[in-house]
Amino acid sequence: MKIWVDADACPRQIKDLLYRAAERRKIILTLVANKAISFPSSAWIRSIQVAVGPDEADREIVRLLAVGDLVITADIPLAADVIEKGGFALDPRGDFFTRENIRERLSLRNFFDDLRVSGVETGGPTAFSNKDKQAFANHLDRFLTRNS
Repeated sequence: MKIWVDADACPRQIKDLLYRAAERRKIILTLVANKAISFPSSAWIRSIQVAVGPDEADREIVRLLAVGDLVITADIPLAADVIEKGGFALDPRGDFFTRENIRERLSLRNFFDDLRVSGVETGGPTAFSNKDKQAFANHLDRFLTRNS
């Protein structure tokens, strides 16, 4: 199993947790982004820089993903592709995307997207909190314990 990170929008605190987990469990962690990402020197941590453009990182993650790999992303369409390909998707706030919830999540995302396009102000997500970081850490640890 490998861990892939949709790194452009991933919070720094989550990346730091992932760096420690990769080292501790000796799991390959790959950050995929449109720009250069700094990361600690490690045999377990890598980075791939893709072309600038919408969904370039997403396409590269899906292309390289193997069944059973874990992807860290808040991008719901990417999560749907990951699940379809047999991977696992975990949001940086600690929520797993699953076969059971991904269709509802996609529908809700598309609904709000349509509202924004029509000019309705929908607001954005709440600020990333320590509670989110802790939820992520707990879910990541349980997942890695079960799957590595």
